[in-house]
Order: sequence, then C-alpha cells, then structure tokens
Amino acid sequence: MKIERSGRPPAVLSPKQVDQVEVLAAVCTKAQIAAYFSVTEKTFRVIEQRQPEVFTAYRRGRARAVADIGSILYQKALDGDIRAMQFYLKTQAGWSEKRHLELSRTDEPQDQHWTVKIVGT
Repeated sequence: MKIERSGRPPAVLSPKQVDQVEVLAAVCTKAQIAAYFSVTEKTFRVIEQRQPEVFTAYRRGRARAVADIGSILYQKALDGDIRAMQFYLKTQAGWSEKRHLELSRTDEPQDQHWTVKIVGT
C-alpha cells in the first residue's frame, strides 16, 4: 500500500540559483539568502542537505569573499596602513591592547577618627 503525500513538492534550486548562492554568500547570511529565494531558513538548510552543491556553493562563496578582503587588508598593511596592521595583528596574531590601571596605597596615615553626632536626643 502506497501512502500519498499531499502538499508542496520539495524545493530545489536550479544550477543558475546555485551559482547565485555562491555570489550572495559573500555578503548575505543563510537567512538572507533564504529570503532572497522566498523560502524559510529551515527550508534553505533542508535544500543544502538534499543538494550538496548548494552547501558547497555557499561555503565557496564565503571563502572567496574572506580571501578577497583578506588580501586587500594584507596589502594595505604592507603598504603602511597602521590601522590595517593593527587589525591584522589582533585578528591573526593574537595581539591585544590591554590597558593596565595600577592602584597603589599611600603610606601616609589616614584620618581614621570619626565624629558621630546624634540628632534629636
């Protein structure tokens, strides 16, 4: 006995749409890409599972964007851009700027005598 399902057929992205995923991945989250294709984020993730080429396109698009921007940042650092150098060293070499506040206690005796005045007696 065959059980028939009713409802929508599973969403599938065309090869052209898979190419669009790769381009969009550079600047969009998965939720934004899902909205672009008029599906929910959950549906988009199901599509990724069903169509491994969609998952691959997303990861490739993200990686290419990081490589492109990273290359530009690196070149700016090499060209002497101090902010680019600092950012690169903080994110890639673990550098940090820590501001230390040093507290010290004076050796001078402090007035430890208090005068208490009781009002209303």
